[in-house]
Amino acid sequence: MYTKNFVNPCPDWATALLNGFSQVLLLRSPLCGLCCLLAILLTAPALVGGALLGALAGLLTAQRRGYDRADRQAGLYCYNGVLIGILISAVLPWSAILPPLIIAAGGLSSMLTHQWRKRGGKLLVAYTAPFVLLGWAALMMAEPATTAYVEADPLYALLRGVGQIFLLDKPMAGLLIVIGMYFANPYAATWAVIGSMLGGAVALLAGEGQAVWMGLYGFNGALAALAFSRQGERPWVTLLAIALALLLQPLFNLLSVAGLTAPFVVACWLMHLGNYLARRGHRHDSAELRS
Repeated sequence: MYTKNFVNPCPDWATALLNGFSQVLLLRSPLCGLCCLLAILLTAPALVGGALLGALAGLLTAQRRGYDRADRQAGLYCYNGVLIGILISAVLPWSAILPPLIIAAGGLSSMLTHQWRKRGGKLLVAYTAPFVLLGWAALMMAEPATTAYVEADPLYALLRGVGQIFLLDKPMAGLLIVIGMYFANPYAATWAVIGSMLGGAVALLAGEGQAVWMGLYGFNGALAALAFSRQGERPWVTLLAIALALLLQPLFNLLSVAGLTAPFVVACWLMHLGNYLARRGHRHDSAELRS
């Protein structure tokens, strides 16, 4: 009994919730999820309730609707709820309607994720697309945000670029998230740091100084790096994914609302499409050679 509790000290729901936090980073690790939760708690305590409420709503919706238990346990129906709960808490003023709104959005994100997983196939993987769609709706209801001025600091910018994955702008948040990623997958964590660094460097060369120091050009590159480094893909593939996300970000900046993680999602879809077309072309060439 002691060994069992030591190996799996969390009850199933707690493990699923912590996995949900780590799945924002496309990783499955309760310890990584705990580091992400601590990053929110210590640097933006006003947002932690929304994050937990959104995650719990997503998990309970998946359980109520009978979605696959292994997928629920892996946190696949929580992570979009985590992000939409943070966003709603950050951009909308507190009122009695806020918790029910987060619960509804978290539950809807779970259903959207399930449908995306059923119908999207291997080309249109869900990633954070449900969060992006729900997030745009929330931003349309919010007052325009003002960006605070921050001092130029490359190290802080790199950490903020990772922290902005969770909409956090404190360097400590980014540091805790990086530590969590290294617990889960050191190789992918290194690439996430590289993705954040490259995003900031490219934007700095383009003259986007203040946005760079806030980390706003790091998080899509970091996520793209995480998506294409977890299984140890060839480095050029990961670099191409980062480059695509960075190229797409200025296009989404033209929207009337923040692009959120849309550049990362679309970059991944284009990568999957390119891989599919390359494989199809290879099969066609092979068939011609055999004939």
